[in-house]
Amino acid sequence: MNIYVNKIKNGQLRINSVIELYDTTLRDGSQGESVAFSIKDKMLIISELDQLGIHFIEGGYPGSNPKDVDFFQRVKSMRLQNAQVVPFGSTHHPRLKPNEDPNLMALLKTGMQTVTIFGKTWELHARDVLRIGPEENLDLIESSIGFLVERGCDVIYDAEHFFDGYYDNSKYAMETLKAAVRAKAKCLVLCDTNGGRLPLEVQEAIRAVKSEINLSLGIHAHNDSGVAVANSVLSVQAGATHIQGTFNGYGERCGNANLSAIIPNLKLKLGVDCIKDEQLQRLTNVSRLISELANLPHDERQAYVGRSAFAHKGGLHTDAIRKNRLTYEHIAPEAVGNEQRILVSEQAGRGTLIKKIEREYSGYDKDSPEIVSLFN
Repeated sequence: MNIYVNKIKNGQLRINSVIELYDTTLRDGSQGESVAFSIKDKMLIISELDQLGIHFIEGGYPGSNPKDVDFFQRVKSMRLQNAQVVPFGSTHHPRLKPNEDPNLMALLKTGMQTVTIFGKTWELHARDVLRIGPEENLDLIESSIGFLVERGCDVIYDAEHFFDGYYDNSKYAMETLKAAVRAKAKCLVLCDTNGGRLPLEVQEAIRAVKSEINLSLGIHAHNDSGVAVANSVLSVQAGATHIQGTFNGYGERCGNANLSAIIPNLKLKLGVDCIKDEQLQRLTNVSRLISELANLPHDERQAYVGRSAFAHKGGLHTDAIRKNRLTYEHIAPEAVGNEQRILVSEQAGRGTLIKKIEREYSGYDKDSPEIVSLFN
């Protein structure tokens, strides 16, 4: 049951592109307040995400965290069916050559085929953080990616603060992407690092990039304005084919785009076969497992995977869904491995009680004497 099925079938909503799902729960998600994962936790999460059908799993930052060096050595023993585990790093230090930079060398030592590095897109960051000029920043991007590509790596380039940089100086922001293209990056990920951009701003910028650059584009959104999921979904409609996010929206400050919502939105609302139907049915369990391993309570009001996502309390509502579940459920809970719940309260009517009783007993309706007596 899905009210979007007909629109998907007739092409009104369908996105025909192949979409890559990139999970950064283990790296960016662990930067969230109170979130931490042991190596054992990480290995278990990778196994679950692989079974879910995630294409890329960002495992950590070996150039800055010694624990991640050990982690990537252990990952080599895993036999994954769907996912590639990816190390994360940055462009090389301005005063070092690429082959002298410990961060880039740490990426190579992981032995992973695909690596992700970020670089500066916003002139403000090049000037005030790296303390270099705009041209030198372009050289950093090109030489860092080129160094990794020459050594056999597939490079995903995260354009940090892309949207802020684009709306400050669109020409320079584009030049940073073109530097990555010249160095033969596989994918350019446009990042709303501060989480301050609204969906139409993000969509407009992605369309502008797509009109100038013929390369796979991705989106990496933060939720500081409460629209990270919307930004991610609209990015796909604008032409992005690589979506980054975290489970349960974990991440720094207000968190990252929530894959627990993005995946079913793509699959069920836009007809994107990013994972298989049977994999989607694992979604709720994976989301809850990650909460457990993070030692955090699961957000029960979370879309799709929360315990309250398909809970019905009002008497009129429960009576309606007894007749047709479409009346108050936008999808079948079972599609994402969740379940419908009927709550009994002072707002409940006879329809609510019948719905609860039907699960254990048959032969009752709203006018049965036993039911009527409960309300008298």
